[in-house]
Amino acid sequence: MSSNLEATSLAPFRLEPLFVKRIWGTPDLRPWYDHVAEANTGHDPIGEVWLTGDDCQVATGPLAGKTLGAAFTQHSRALLGPQNDSGASPLLLKVIFAREKLSVQVHPDDRLAQKYGQPRGKTECWYALAARDGAQVAVGLQPGVTLDQLEKGVSDGTLEEHLQILPVVAGEMIFVDAGTVHAIWPGSVLLETQQNCDLTYRLYDYGRPRELHVAKALEAIRLVTSAGKVAPELLADRTILVDSDYFCVEKIIVNGCRTGASIAGPEDAGMQYLFAASGRGLIQSESDGAFESVALEPRGVVVVPATSPAWTIEDAGGLELIRITPRFPSQQPKGNA
Repeated sequence: MSSNLEATSLAPFRLEPLFVKRIWGTPDLRPWYDHVAEANTGHDPIGEVWLTGDDCQVATGPLAGKTLGAAFTQHSRALLGPQNDSGASPLLLKVIFAREKLSVQVHPDDRLAQKYGQPRGKTECWYALAARDGAQVAVGLQPGVTLDQLEKGVSDGTLEEHLQILPVVAGEMIFVDAGTVHAIWPGSVLLETQQNCDLTYRLYDYGRPRELHVAKALEAIRLVTSAGKVAPELLADRTILVDSDYFCVEKIIVNGCRTGASIAGPEDAGMQYLFAASGRGLIQSESDGAFESVALEPRGVVVVPATSPAWTIEDAGGLELIRITPRFPSQQPKGNA
């Protein structure tokens, strides 16, 4: 019998990151990750570190050795909770390292993605872990720009003239809803939270020999969107960085040790991801023997299932904790995106 039929208790567990090659990336991720491309691979650049990808391996607990995708297939109800049981991982978290400009691109919304046979579209957000002076991203279009102008900009190389350019400062949050034309440029390290979808329509790729998807991109584009910088909502024990239809991202004050119950909001009854933007944490059971302690490593993720036994988190040294919770259609966001 599938364990998906039973919402049995499932303890927190750590995931191993997955290093994903991108033509615009870098071969050396230090000091963020102890990862340098091997010489015999041609020093292939790493552009993205996937923290919750379906192919990321579970590193601790009874699911150790399984991929996260397999864990969701077999234990979706225990992970998400019966009210949110979708049978699939809802969010993909990445750290993005851009040494060159990414393509100018757009992601479809759920409706358009499903029209072309995909389960969901992609709304995302970027939290700036670090940024050099002059770091920028492109998010959205200049007022009054038309689809005809965009198509002409693709063909004559002037597309950038139609983009809204935003400076990036460490600690800022930028929201990018589906349908927004956007591009990440060098100079920042970004934590990306997105719907679990890797569907991208490229408009312009700076001469790289990769496929463009101009027709689908033009179909996906919304000329006016909600994208842009999000003002943080400061509360007594946390900062809400963004709260949207698909995810809530918060910076949590730990100050020594906190219980999971004190971290959860009144509307939270599902799974959560704990990310260490810096420093280390330690997740422990409130009851002796309920589960073994789980270390939260720098720039690592621990998954706390909906059915987890009661837990605490301890600041094990310089912990800057980011908490990410998926939202589902039945849940209403607080609305700062």
